[in-house]
Amino acid sequence: MGDKIRYWIGFNRVSGIGPTRLRTLLDAFGNLETAWHASMEDLLAAGLGPKTVQTFVETRERLDLDQEIARIAALGIHVTTWQDEDYPVRLKDIHSPPPVLYVWGEIKPQDRWAAAVVGTRRATAYGKATAREVAGTLAASGVTVISGLARGIDSIAHQAALEAGGRTLAVLGSGLDLIYPPEHRKLAESIVENGAILSDYPLGTRPEPRNFPPRNRIISGLSLAVVVVEAGIGSGALITADFAVEQGREVFAVPGDIHRRASQGTNRLIRSGAHPLVSPEDVLEALNLDVVARQEVADKELPEDDTERRVLEVLSSDPIHVDELQALCELPISQITASLAMLELKGRARQVGGMNYIRARERRAEYRVE
Repeated sequence: MGDKIRYWIGFNRVSGIGPTRLRTLLDAFGNLETAWHASMEDLLAAGLGPKTVQTFVETRERLDLDQEIARIAALGIHVTTWQDEDYPVRLKDIHSPPPVLYVWGEIKPQDRWAAAVVGTRRATAYGKATAREVAGTLAASGVTVISGLARGIDSIAHQAALEAGGRTLAVLGSGLDLIYPPEHRKLAESIVENGAILSDYPLGTRPEPRNFPPRNRIISGLSLAVVVVEAGIGSGALITADFAVEQGREVFAVPGDIHRRASQGTNRLIRSGAHPLVSPEDVLEALNLDVVARQEVADKELPEDDTERRVLEVLSSDPIHVDELQALCELPISQITASLAMLELKGRARQVGGMNYIRARERRAEYRVE
């Protein structure tokens, strides 16, 4: 673990210093090592309030960074930050992304093709069966399943993804040394073999109720879409749906019995504009995720060549005819059409009719939850 990461870990231990204040420190001092050793006067001049500065100084005096790093390494945990290449790209784009992620397992590039499956801890037989079907179908199609390791829908989604031979990521509301709930320890170990357990909370952070709403923004932030299987009014799954809307993700809700408490939240989501999930394929079709597996193979076996890069540079959200592409790229038409075929397979270009092409873009959610 690099020397510089120690200061990210240190600041992540300071109560009251979140993404906004951390950016303030980076702007003021250039790097966190300088900020960590700064005087109280310099910290105040940088824009931190007196209470925050006092808390920081007290934490700095008592925290042994070497010991903290040793604890993390002993547990086989990897730490990634905003500034690291392996930080999830999709998560980095949300408002106030977590500066530090503790990762047990491995987040891979293909995990950008992900959908969250979340719901109530008090799932009905209908909810359990639906969660299993949805998560299993997504995982079998090459989509990484994201959830929160909680009892009920979450744990079923993780297990179904693993049984389908797919990948799954679990986001905790506690430190990674305190797996919650404790009875899901073996499930967590299985997830690590085909995915990762992650958290933005330091080691030793207990699973307090206040930790879970913020972690839900990570679940949705890692995902292209969020599927709410069952949720009562006030359920944490609805908080995840709210974050998903703010982040421009698609939201799906499973229709349920109007007389069941577990369906009140999902039915209300549908009334507010969420997609009603009639079958697991609805998610794949809405996000063009049915070609994920082929796209991943294409990415690995058919890397972009110079022609593909030149074509991509010309493509935009405005349709352009293949003849105009050829003229702009100054290449033979055969090379242009071959490159377009490969880019379509990789999900990076799309034909919109009449031999006109655009650069493929992600869809955006268009509604707001009441």
